[in-house]
Amino acid sequence: MQSKGAIRFIAIAFAIVCLYQLSFTWKTHQVESQAKQFAKGDSSLEHRYLDSVKGESVYNLGIQKYTYSECKEREINLGLDLKGGMNVTLEVSIPEIIRALSNNSLDPTFNKALSNAVEKEKSSQKDFVTIFGEEFQKLDPNARLSALFSNASLQDKVSLNSTNDEVLKIIKKEADDAFESTYKILRTRIDKFGVAQPNIQKLTGSGRIMVELPGVKDKDRVRKLLQGTAKLEFWETFNLKEIYPDLTKADQALRSIIDYGSDTTGGKDSAKVTTSKDTTAKGKKIAGAKDTTAKDTSSKLALAQTLNKNDSTSSSDTGSTAFKTADAAKKNPLFALLFNIPPKTNEEAKAMEKSPIMGSCLIKDTAKVNSYLAMPSIKSLFPTECKFLWTVKPSRFKDKNILELIAIKIPGREGKAKLEGDAIVDASQDFGQMDHRPEITMEMNPDGANTWRRMTAENKERSIAIVLDDYVYSYPNVINEIPNGRSSITGNFEVNEAKDLANILKAGKLPAPAKIVEESIVGPSLGEEAINNSLVSFIIAFIVILIFMGWYYMRAGWVANVALFTNIFFMMGVLASLGAVLTLPGIAGIVLTIGLAVDANILIFERVREELRSGKGIRLAIADGFKHAMSSILDSNLTLLILGIVLYVFGSGPVQGFATTLVIGVCTSLFSAILISRLIFETLLAKNVPISFGNKISDNIYKNIHFNFVDNRKKFYVISSIIIIGGIVSFAFKGLNFGVDFKGGHTYTIQMDKSLTTEDVRLALKPLLNNEAPEVKSVGNGNRFKVTSSFLINDTSREVETVLAEKLYAGLKPLYTKAPDYETFKNSNIVSSQKVGPTIANDIKTSAVWAILISCGLMFLYIFFRFKKWQYGLGATVALFHDVLIVLSVFAIFNGILPIALEIDQHFIAAILTVMGYTMTESVVVFDRIREYLSVHHSDKDEVVINKALNATLSRTINTTLTVFFVLIVIFIFGGEVIRGFIFALLVGRVIGTYSSLCIATPIVIDFDTKKQKEVKAVGAR
Repeated sequence: MQSKGAIRFIAIAFAIVCLYQLSFTWKTHQVESQAKQFAKGDSSLEHRYLDSVKGESVYNLGIQKYTYSECKEREINLGLDLKGGMNVTLEVSIPEIIRALSNNSLDPTFNKALSNAVEKEKSSQKDFVTIFGEEFQKLDPNARLSALFSNASLQDKVSLNSTNDEVLKIIKKEADDAFESTYKILRTRIDKFGVAQPNIQKLTGSGRIMVELPGVKDKDRVRKLLQGTAKLEFWETFNLKEIYPDLTKADQALRSIIDYGSDTTGGKDSAKVTTSKDTTAKGKKIAGAKDTTAKDTSSKLALAQTLNKNDSTSSSDTGSTAFKTADAAKKNPLFALLFNIPPKTNEEAKAMEKSPIMGSCLIKDTAKVNSYLAMPSIKSLFPTECKFLWTVKPSRFKDKNILELIAIKIPGREGKAKLEGDAIVDASQDFGQMDHRPEITMEMNPDGANTWRRMTAENKERSIAIVLDDYVYSYPNVINEIPNGRSSITGNFEVNEAKDLANILKAGKLPAPAKIVEESIVGPSLGEEAINNSLVSFIIAFIVILIFMGWYYMRAGWVANVALFTNIFFMMGVLASLGAVLTLPGIAGIVLTIGLAVDANILIFERVREELRSGKGIRLAIADGFKHAMSSILDSNLTLLILGIVLYVFGSGPVQGFATTLVIGVCTSLFSAILISRLIFETLLAKNVPISFGNKISDNIYKNIHFNFVDNRKKFYVISSIIIIGGIVSFAFKGLNFGVDFKGGHTYTIQMDKSLTTEDVRLALKPLLNNEAPEVKSVGNGNRFKVTSSFLINDTSREVETVLAEKLYAGLKPLYTKAPDYETFKNSNIVSSQKVGPTIANDIKTSAVWAILISCGLMFLYIFFRFKKWQYGLGATVALFHDVLIVLSVFAIFNGILPIALEIDQHFIAAILTVMGYTMTESVVVFDRIREYLSVHHSDKDEVVINKALNATLSRTINTTLTVFFVLIVIFIFGGEVIRGFIFALLVGRVIGTYSSLCIATPIVIDFDTKKQKEVKAVGAR
């Protein structure tokens, strides 16, 4: 073996990198364990503990220190199906954007085209603007869109002379901008929601946004948060000089409340603040402003506190240290949390006096400050028109954990802003003429311009706060009156920040509500159950393979087992380094990779055994075994890699999770099986350690098998045809059981307190769902049911989920032995739910079909390229379609017979594509052996040579099938109900894949090749 030193170096370096990446997961678990020990079952206290260490160094690697937040970002993330939470796909309403851009035109052609486009989009892959343009052109070829869109909002972009194509391009650009703005707004809202490790992604090309919120419990709040239209407002502000005396009074009043446990002003606030225990975290020291009655206002503007950073904090400090009470916090409860940097000069002090910033605060303490300022007795100390809002992000500090408190001025009784987002006509990022620094320019409509002129005239040398969803995005200082509605906002902006703010301002004129088109909720109990089932299946499957390999191949088998351990370690390290999310299908992918990883070793070991039987010595046999197996190993793994890439590109959600682990597993298993195992063998040989590749039983299992595959091929065709015809007949009578993500609808998994029949549940719910009987399936032990219905599926209002939950409760309540209250039912008994709209269901079906067709096409091209004969490509492709049809037929035949949910859904598509990968892997290995035998056995007929080649591959084919089959059986039994249908498809596919590679793919090659040979002989005879 060449370059042993280099391989050893790469393996060690790779192991160190993986260990480094996985260490962050270990460290976060250690910190979270400390939090649990400190909290002693109090979840709020546990959350506060983790909040307090979020910005502190908890992991010291010598040259680099990492905070808990940074460690959390680098750990292996668990998907929602493993830890519970909410997954939502939102679609920005492009029709409403177009309607708004037309100034809500009443033109009948326009409105008809819009409604037609909405319907056509459900079955089309084109973007909505293109469909709308086509429908508009169909209804009236002579109509001009410019007449509808050359209004105030688009006056600088659309003229009466603009062509329809030009107008559509502008509409598309405006819709894209609105989508970007909606994405930014949703990200900000989610970041402020307080969810650990939220995942927000733009689904490119679909106009959709995917949001994952682990551990979320208040589902209704999330729906309102995500679907609410952005509220953009412009507010006048108070300055610090005006409000600081009131802040001082509030600080003094809070001191008396905390000290005596009662509200001296006669309110009921004392129950809210009974201790100052949690006001400051370790490492934050208070420099007190003792004289709160001094006449010099500017000297008071320090607001009693500066920050003293202390990076030497030990991560092993206990929670009692993190929540240590400070004397200064008792003296100044408000100023202990709300601080300002003390001014160094009189100029700085005067600037602070005019600033709308009341102080800065650590993010973790903002809730405490809010609770203080919301007390009636404290609130009464401030002007009635004063309201406090936080900035969306820090502007004066590099520390991203600090926000600023802004005091805005609310005029009149209505409490509405004088100027709102609908006044903005356009906004864009620009650069200043003098300093060339990024700025935002904006333009308003006539009414907005008049209001803006009055506001800027009345607020010279003061700030106006730009507020979105009650967070301050900017608070520019007014220099002069702005009479024409055109103005610039300057500040210490980065280019991207200026672009973001411009998009947000621009979104004020575009009502672009995001509607939920797909939703999946997994309760924490179901997530915990999934983790336990996955862990059990993983351990058992791993042990089964270790025992099998160790028994069958003896010492060589244990070398493969060491390589297998290495492979899993490398897989987890790569997952951690990529920041991949580990889902339930992802774990299934890992466990399957365990089975597939031994395939390369089995190929090698079987070739080594052949070399040993031919009389070669152990050293030469190992070298030749690795050399001769390499072609098959590379071909089979490359086909799996192609499959994984197709899965990842065309799949979504669970399919992508499966594809991620499959691709990583293929790469790491190649490295481990070929290089690591070879390195171990070389080490054993160097030390003269005896190496065995089998025992008396395993050496003789396949010794005398001579099956005539070629002559029996017509029998195989008949067997396959019978199964496929049976599937067609079953489909005609029973159909297939399409899952909710293929047909659209609502699905709820509901826990009952006793065993019931599916008919009991169905009849109980039917009257409440407009007499549309839902589809009901038993899940698990008879007291858990999956209920699917298309009732209200086209209703996109926020209340629809609440209405459905209430109807489920009303229908199922009489069936409980002891019925829970509604809130308990909604939050606990509904253990998971899923919603898929008709449009997204169509997209899933379309992408699934394309994934299968593209996979087949790529496989054909690869086989044709590798074997230089189209017959091999045809045989492999026919085998692929054969396996898809067989698995579909089995699902159709056993639908309603087997006690498991045989659904055709995204998981099933992942299974089908994996089955195709199995088939292709097996076919490649078989074809490779056939090619080898044909090149060396010239004296025999081709049919005889092919039979010999097929029989020679039997030991490898059956052994690899058995290892994967063992793994699948273990997952099927112990892996839980969620993926049982998925694993059943793989079980069927694994058997069929082995059968088709031997009995279908190869006979197809023979038949087409034989016909060609007969034609050649006939021509020669003439």
